[in-house]
Amino acid sequence: MNFTVVWKPEAERRLATIWTDAEDRAAIARAADAIDSALAIDPEGVGESRSSARRILLEPPLGVIYRLSTEDRMVIVLTVWSYRRGGSN
Repeated sequence: MNFTVVWKPEAERRLATIWTDAEDRAAIARAADAIDSALAIDPEGVGESRSSARRILLEPPLGVIYRLSTEDRMVIVLTVWSYRRGGSN
């Protein structure tokens, strides 16, 4: 049974900005799709737990913080950022 993945409006806007500014837009799109798929299938099995019932998932070149509600089968992506492996943005 899959989870529904919802991105907060602020996270959607940030993702759009990241994509617009990216040198490799295809990589951003692939990472966002992979994040959506992973969170829909197994949000508890991917990423790592953080404080305040939040979790972090890294799918290069993106990272997200999300919260999940197992009762509602819902995942809410709270924020997104881009990064480079071994370096800064």
